[in-house]
Amino acid sequence: ELPESQRADAVSSLVYEANARSRDPVYGCAGAIFQLQKQLSELQSQLAMAQAEILNMQTQQANFAALICMEMAQSQPPISQPSDTFSGDSSPRSYQLQFQQGNGGFFDDAAGGAIWEPLWT
Repeated sequence: ELPESQRADAVSSLVYEANARSRDPVYGCAGAIFQLQKQLSELQSQLAMAQAEILNMQTQQANFAALICMEMAQSQPPISQPSDTFSGDSSPRSYQLQFQQGNGGFFDDAAGGAIWEPLWT
């Protein structure tokens, strides 16, 4: 009583169910469906574990990068702030760049007061 367009699908379904019943006489197709659902559940669990592991690794990588940045910042000498007057300190430790009024250049105390031109305008 099926329409002719659905008869081929009905025959395929009957053949599939008969083969499933011959493989598993007790559960038939229901056993195959149960096995597929179990496999799907296990794969979803594995996927969730892999995603959690990826998130954990990304967090560890971010923490490691932050640690490296903190260590690099602590190992570099502090940068002194430029002032707009000559400091008068000509010791090698006084590496201040000071703005020279009028020409837009910079004095470098460490280079004996040489004027450096700005890199940009």
